[in-house]
Amino acid sequence: MVTSALLPRTDGFPPVREDLFAKVRHAIPAPEWPVYAADIDAILKLKAERNAVILAHNYQTPEIYYCVADLVGDSLALAREAMKIEADVIVLAGVHFMAETAKLLNPDKKVLMPDLAAGCSLAESITPEDVRTLRQRHPGVPIVTYVNTSAAVKAESDICCTSGNARKVVESLGVPKVIMIPDEYLARNIAAETGVEIITWAGHCEVHERFEPSDIAELREAHPGITVLAHPECPPDVVAASDFSGSTAAIADYVGKNRPQSVALLTECSMSDNIAIQYPELEFVRPCNLCPHMKRITLKNIRHSLETLQHEVTIDPATAARARLSVERMLAV
Repeated sequence: MVTSALLPRTDGFPPVREDLFAKVRHAIPAPEWPVYAADIDAILKLKAERNAVILAHNYQTPEIYYCVADLVGDSLALAREAMKIEADVIVLAGVHFMAETAKLLNPDKKVLMPDLAAGCSLAESITPEDVRTLRQRHPGVPIVTYVNTSAAVKAESDICCTSGNARKVVESLGVPKVIMIPDEYLARNIAAETGVEIITWAGHCEVHERFEPSDIAELREAHPGITVLAHPECPPDVVAASDFSGSTAAIADYVGKNRPQSVALLTECSMSDNIAIQYPELEFVRPCNLCPHMKRITLKNIRHSLETLQHEVTIDPATAARARLSVERMLAV
């Protein structure tokens, strides 16, 4: 268990962990910290008792991202790190498809999802039957499937990709045409970068599809000199109007390397919060959209998940074997 100095309290609340509060003090006001402190302390103790680790996506809130998570990152980073985990229990602070991916790569470990209702509009936009129909309509064309999909959909695919490695995966196939599912905008943005003909599916991220070029125009008018960074799940005209487009990891790297004095991230709100904590000297303008699914994960249900070992993610063995192959092909690129 992590140990730290404690700030004693006289108001009936648990002691405040000074080192953890120092990490998030720019995002969480001091009077609000006691609301989180008891759950954080309990989670850290439970992790040690259960030999558990917490994987947290970049869209998790700061008190999760900085105070209880063991591994943080985008979906590609979490997929890679999941392969190295030696713990008995994995708690996925993210959405359901991420928990399934962790289970695919760690079949002998117990993978827990704090809230089974934490889904994804992209994952829900396509079914295994849809993939089989696409294969019948386009025989011989490889199917590249975004990780934002169910294990059952991955099982019907040839190879997976993330927003961070989609171009690399598509180009690795060495073919003039691919099917890329389910995110239409990501597929169109990759097609523009590669020159590969891409057959798309009309799936969209409910966070990123809401951004429009007019949002960027308004940002530039209100904040002259602002740098606008867009996730590739945004519509192509939004990506074209931005200064840089990349995965959440690429966006974080861009901010760290270039240190734009004024920056807007066209992605989920907590992404800006988490990066802003690292660079308090920069101005983060937040025209962000909340992901209702990511926000279903809280300290309280992470704590409950560790206390009760619920809700365990399971995948049919035959489906898992085929889906795992698609993920492993991606990780080998």
